[in-house]
Amino acid sequence: MNKIRFLFIGLIICQIVCQGALAGVSESKLPSGRPEEVGMDSKRLALVDELINKAIERHDFPGAVLLVARKGRVVWRQAYGLSQLVPGPSPMKPDLIFDLASITKPVATATSIMILVEKGKLRLWDKVKNYIPEFVPYIEEKGLEGEDARLFHLLTHTSGLPPYVDPKEIISKYGEPCPTETLVKHIAQIRKGSRPGERFVYSCLNYITLAQIIKIVSGEDLAEFSKKNIFQPLGMNSTFFNPPTEIKTRCVPTEVIEGQPLRGVVHDPLARLQGGISGNAGLFSTADDLAIFAQMMLNKGEYRGVRILSPLAVERMTEVFPRLRYAGRGFGWDLDSDYATVRGDLFGYNSYGHSGYTGTSIWIDPETETIVIFLTNRVHPEDRGEIISMRSKVANVVAAAIVKK
Repeated sequence: MNKIRFLFIGLIICQIVCQGALAGVSESKLPSGRPEEVGMDSKRLALVDELINKAIERHDFPGAVLLVARKGRVVWRQAYGLSQLVPGPSPMKPDLIFDLASITKPVATATSIMILVEKGKLRLWDKVKNYIPEFVPYIEEKGLEGEDARLFHLLTHTSGLPPYVDPKEIISKYGEPCPTETLVKHIAQIRKGSRPGERFVYSCLNYITLAQIIKIVSGEDLAEFSKKNIFQPLGMNSTFFNPPTEIKTRCVPTEVIEGQPLRGVVHDPLARLQGGISGNAGLFSTADDLAIFAQMMLNKGEYRGVRILSPLAVERMTEVFPRLRYAGRGFGWDLDSDYATVRGDLFGYNSYGHSGYTGTSIWIDPETETIVIFLTNRVHPEDRGEIISMRSKVANVVAAAIVKK
């Protein structure tokens, strides 16, 4: 009898714990509300439907998820079109998981760097060669070595590194897969195209290098460090590198390669070479999880009692770095570079965000407390989709729906 009693009590405790865990997951999401409750016009906002549906009809992308939040409430959360065309059509759903591509840079890599700054583990003024001794400087006239690049140059894409390297070249030299440490040593020895701080050249290589520095300093790779210090504390339970097998059915497929769509496998070739964990790409997430992260940023580093960053760290990340104003970049975030078309024409110049090659984007406006998360699978199935102008148009419709600041 006692065994039965203990078993019954155990089942009750297990049920309570499981319910609590599930409640914690659901409670981590931003609450929902009507647009009018936060000073927005429903009819104006609804214009996004026709805009996005027409783009799908033009085959700009198979499908999309749009999430709009203001003043801490989600006021628009819609799925459009199809999540896949190959091997067969499947409807898009709001909770599906997207390959975020370069949104990895601010959300995982730059945030992890700033956490290490706050812990006193590194300085943004540190020279890159302090951590990557092979990192060669710009070569001046007569073969003289120039100034050394610093971590803030990597964060703002002003280090002198080129945009990318040929994956085939990497495979031929080092094999496949290629450890991040090996790839970073190769990147470090690339001839720099300009002096540090002289030119803005958007480069994935900067952030691949930063990921290796995170591992050197913390002892954990970017996936482990960001999970422990960012995503788990925030309750971003659908955000990770290398989605587990049981999760991959929720992942929106990207390009079809050798007859099979990439599903839960990173699209970026250099990230794939590193086993899916890279500073430039590789993060997967949902619109709801990104909304949690964005609200944390709007809250100056805190979300529902959990502090990820200090208010000053958020301010430094989301302002144009004064030493390099021409670049239009903060630490990880884009404010006013040539890539900042995600802002549209109406959000102010203190707003910030980032886009991803696969068709993803996030924009955050502190002035109006607005978040716009627009996720598409424009690279499915043949990497021919068009998204740049659509991001701007969606942002304009959302901004125009704000009728009470």
